This record gives sequence, structure tokens and C-alpha cells, in this order.
Amino acid sequence: MDLSGDWGHAQFRVELADDAEERAQGLMHREAMPRGSGMLFVYPRPQPVAFWMRNTLIPLDMIFMDETGTVTALHENAQPGDETPVPGGTQVRFVLEINGGMAQMLGLKPGTRMRHPAVPQAIAAWPC
Repeated sequence: MDLSGDWGHAQFRVELADDAEERAQGLMHREAMPRGSGMLFVYPRPQPVAFWMRNTLIPLDMIFMDETGTVTALHENAQPGDETPVPGGTQVRFVLEINGGMAQMLGLKPGTRMRHPAVPQAIAAWPC
């Protein structure tokens, strides 16, 4: 999976969470995640989503994207165990979770584009 913007380009090895059970489990109970890795949550259609950190042991950045794979919102350094809902917006189709602090280090911001086969290629902001 690739991300690109006026800040540059980054590549991540991602696990897909593309069904209800995988999305519910997410990255819970993991003690570490390799740098350059993440989890991509894929929803069947754009919808309101909110994430929390119950049973999550590592700080995470949450990157919310619309159906074109364009970043619409970010939440940086979500704290392990925090059950406060983190809303991502009303038209979220994809959420990328990466290690806390990576989004700021890379300069990710709204408008950043994702390239991945899960994005419908006919409308993708950055087709494969």
C-alpha cells in the first residue's frame, strides 16, 4: 500500500481488515508492530466510523479516507487502552492504522492519496 502527497511518498505493508470480525479485532492485544507496517480497515461503503483503543497496547495514528482513497482526517497518537471514541467522519471507506508518531514524521495530512487495490479503481484518486 502506498501513500503520496506534497510531502513525498511512503509505502506500508498492511494487513487487511475487510470483514466485520477482522475490523472488530483490529490491532488489539499486539505488543508491537514493525515500522512500515499497519492495518487497513476496508468498509463495504462510505459510512460514519469511530475507533477506540480498548485492548490496544501500542499508540496508533488513525488515518481516515473517503471512497477515492483520499485522506479526510487524522488522529495522531491514540493512547493504548483509551475508550474515548475517535470519530473519523461521516463518509469513511478506509482507515489506516500505523505506529503512533509516523503520520507527523512523514507529514501526512488531509489530501494525501492512497494507492491500493481495495480502492475502486474507476474513482481512485491514485489508481493502481
